[in-house]
Amino acid sequence: MSAGPGLESLVDQTISVITNDGRNIVGVLKGFDQATNIILDESHERVYSTKEGVQQLVLGLYIIRGDNISIVGELDEDLDSNLDLSKLRAHPLKPVIH
Repeated sequence: MSAGPGLESLVDQTISVITNDGRNIVGVLKGFDQATNIILDESHERVYSTKEGVQQLVLGLYIIRGDNISIVGELDEDLDSNLDLSKLRAHPLKPVIH
């Protein structure tokens, strides 16, 4: 995976990262390097469950290794702020098997 110009446009924006082990981490992109290691600030992990609402675990300043990233996407903050995560139910994501 190469760090293309797409990540540059997301610096200081809120993004969502799906890792190879199925974690969903949301935070403000502060930086990245040529190996797509990324630095997130004000980050939290969203833990999904079919039995209870989404739990948000505070991580703060967080670094994710590029070889552990599956998907990086821009988060629509207006849409996200209107979601009631306590009522959302979903199966946790399964890890990516290479």
